[in-house]
Amino acid sequence: MSSVLSVPSGHLPLQDLRKQEETGELIQPVLFVLLVLVSVLLYFAISLMDPGFVLSDCSDLQFTLGVTEETQDMIPPTTKSLRQRRCGHCLLQQPMRSKHCQTCHHCVRRYDHHCPWIENCVGERNHRWFVLYLAVQLLVLLWGLHVAWSGFTTAPTWQLWLRRNGVLLGAAAVVAVLSLTVLLLLGSHLYLVSLNTTTWEFMSRHRISYLKHCGADENPFDRGALRNLWGFFCGWGSVVWEQVYFREGSDPI
Repeated sequence: MSSVLSVPSGHLPLQDLRKQEETGELIQPVLFVLLVLVSVLLYFAISLMDPGFVLSDCSDLQFTLGVTEETQDMIPPTTKSLRQRRCGHCLLQQPMRSKHCQTCHHCVRRYDHHCPWIENCVGERNHRWFVLYLAVQLLVLLWGLHVAWSGFTTAPTWQLWLRRNGVLLGAAAVVAVLSLTVLLLLGSHLYLVSLNTTTWEFMSRHRISYLKHCGADENPFDRGALRNLWGFFCGWGSVVWEQVYFREGSDPI
């Protein structure tokens, strides 16, 4: 207790990282700084990345998407029974699972949502990086919460304790709220990814033409949790969702 009370008033207590830095143990401080830098780089990457804007009609995108004539022939002719939707804003033919974003003024392939935090849409090309960013950000916040917790000191009275730890307590409260928010976001995205559905499809399936006729528990794009997660994180090619949607008992890809 005497060592704790000897901390000079008006100075923040030594947290774990500062203690390790002063004793020459730099592994954890360096790792923490690198993790923060990775988080910042991911933020700017997904903010500036093309989320999958539809820039021309579907028929003009076959080369860009790697869709050959042979692949097109694999799509059953029953696709004609579903009316191809043309966007009322940009007047382009929308691929399945795409949606027009009023903020970005573009249709986005496999649209998930528009994120005001990154000022960009989350779609086919940057969704996995968005999830990775949330995971890294959660690690940074939890580590920061641990660092703040390690800095609290004891005191004989509540008034003196608040005087010594008030700033640190406020910072820890903010970090805790942010950690909970990011945890909920990451958990919800991983859950939806495991089902191979998007936030937009999950929230508005009753208004989406290719889903509103499906049952509440029916998802035409679901290939099982493991395959959904593997395809999301490890699959780099664009998927012809019409082919997956109209598969008839065969392998979807």
